[in-house]
Amino acid sequence: MYSLLNGVKVLDLTTIVLGPYGTKIIADFGAEITKIEPLGGDQFRSVRPGKSEDLGAGFINLNNNKKSLSIDLTTDAGKTIIAKLVEQSDVVVHNMRPKSAAKFNLTFEKLKALKKDIIFCYAPGFGQEGRYGDNPAYDDIIQAASGLAYLNANAQGEPRFLPTIIGDKVGGLHLALSILAALFHKSTTGEGSCLEIPMFESIVSFMMIEQLAGKSFIPPLGEMGYARLQSPNRRPFKTKDGYISILPYSTRHWTKFLKEIGRDDIAETPWVRDPVSRSQRIDELYQVLSKECLKRTTAEWFDILDRLDVPHANVNRPDALLSDPHLKDVSFFREYDHPTDGKMRLARTPFTVAGATETPDAPAPHIGQNSREVLQSIGYDISEIEKLEADNVITQY
Repeated sequence: MYSLLNGVKVLDLTTIVLGPYGTKIIADFGAEITKIEPLGGDQFRSVRPGKSEDLGAGFINLNNNKKSLSIDLTTDAGKTIIAKLVEQSDVVVHNMRPKSAAKFNLTFEKLKALKKDIIFCYAPGFGQEGRYGDNPAYDDIIQAASGLAYLNANAQGEPRFLPTIIGDKVGGLHLALSILAALFHKSTTGEGSCLEIPMFESIVSFMMIEQLAGKSFIPPLGEMGYARLQSPNRRPFKTKDGYISILPYSTRHWTKFLKEIGRDDIAETPWVRDPVSRSQRIDELYQVLSKECLKRTTAEWFDILDRLDVPHANVNRPDALLSDPHLKDVSFFREYDHPTDGKMRLARTPFTVAGATETPDAPAPHIGQNSREVLQSIGYDISEIEKLEADNVITQY
């Protein structure tokens, strides 16, 4: 964890993945995150594997460097606690549907009345001005609706979900960027902000950078889709003993590679040397790659491609990343002792800050682990906290 956002206080009412991923990024930069959970906890706590009932691996990996306050927001006492926390916060963020959030007084108008310069961010499934605005959304729904599952179809043309929660995580990235932009705006103007970061629009925007293609122009200059990505022969190539990814990209790459494998007959042709013409016939070159790769082992190809300075990579299984030499060089996977769940491993934040001191990450909290601490910080005394516990307004781990 770094200290770039030390002093920034975020009231985090998000759940599952999108919101917690966004606030995790902010937490990794040093912001103080108070995670508000229902009495039963964030639903993502139950996703296994896990040792403790309320600490599944996915939840742990999303919620380090955060404090947990478990509270019943349907009660008047719970709403009062939130109001007091808002008064001491810089940012309030949730990923509920707005009509649900409104039941808990979580609207920009109500929060702005409590703190004039509050930054209010919400990440619904769909933008509220559209007809899908009130629809529920999870990652599978967004992968389907955005066209991503269609693009990831198998050889039989059957749509498939990517085996990662990409819709949530892309939404979380946009959420973190929005919070950072709003904090900068506040630092220069003193003004708060109200930001909507819909999951559907986030992933569609993410994809359309290259997929809008010919439909970027009016009238169109072609169909949608990035031709290179849709090439039938764009895939990891089979070698004598495994698979390899090779991507000659520039004219220099292709010329050097083709000469290396004895294909001088096409290396200097006008269509290979011209990037536009080459892109239109890229599948022909991928076919050449596919056939040629079978003639050597993966290690032999690495030696050749290193010498030619042509981009390439091994096709790793996810578990191989734990012993990847580069990731070891940069200390990417780190071991630590969780206070209740024993020895654990985490993937560190991907960014580094030159000259900044990095402090150890705080482990993900149990449900309500910090309830008393948080309430005391906003003026509740022990007897008041004990009454809130007795009345089932809060829980304390």
